[in-house]
Amino acid sequence: MNTSAGHDPAMQQAIDRAQRSFPYFWRELSWENRRVIPGLDFAAIKLPFPVSEDIQRSADAPAFEHMWVTAVEFDGHELKGTLMNDAHFIPALRVDVEVSAPFDHLEDWMMVCQGVLCGGFTVQHIRASMFDAERKEHDEAWGQPFPDPQLCNITPYEVKAEAPAKGLSRLWRKATPPPGLPFDEAMRLAATSEHPMSENMNERITEDLKEQPEMARTVFDDGWTLLQRDALGGNVVPVAALLAAGADREARTPAGDTALDLAKRMGWPRVIAALQG
Repeated sequence: MNTSAGHDPAMQQAIDRAQRSFPYFWRELSWENRRVIPGLDFAAIKLPFPVSEDIQRSADAPAFEHMWVTAVEFDGHELKGTLMNDAHFIPALRVDVEVSAPFDHLEDWMMVCQGVLCGGFTVQHIRASMFDAERKEHDEAWGQPFPDPQLCNITPYEVKAEAPAKGLSRLWRKATPPPGLPFDEAMRLAATSEHPMSENMNERITEDLKEQPEMARTVFDDGWTLLQRDALGGNVVPVAALLAAGADREARTPAGDTALDLAKRMGWPRVIAALQG
């Protein structure tokens, strides 16, 4: 299925950027799954779904519907989740229906963490062509301010959202666009640091493995080990602790991947070095 047909070069660039930066979205989700108190206000991916030729002819419909999917799962190959809304042209696709697609069908991802919107590359491309009033209405419909259309965020840790105005200042202070960075700079900064939770939980992870050393080699009901999960998520501190506790680096996921295979697929150089060491 050729999902790129019909994309203008700028939209295709947005999709390419979403796919290149997806590992950082998944890294954040890998930690969100461990949090007792959720840290993400929103997290979703956008996927294309083919519209039948009959409906295309009868309803003047597009070849694909592009829909947002939440409750995202990923095994290094396939994306899964549930639809956030009903499709316009595909009767079987309704809110909360479970869907899946190979990774190369990913068109976008977006999350909001600590008040910072990350991702949304195709949305930014669409916003760039809007007049100011139209863009304001668009953002209000999302319920979330976006950075300038030429900017983005990959993680929420390189920038800080401005605190909302309080008291009488709400009446006169002009709202400023939330912070953002050029894509290449955002990617460079994201690649230079470990996730804050990974850095801060080194001692806790080490102590937990001392108390329950069997966890380092446990294969869970889904067929995955902790080492594989953290290798896919790019979390070098847990990976190093698990290896020190005797984790099996040769164990394979149900799809046949070792932890090293997963780290290489996602492009995590520090994790790759730890697994090869």
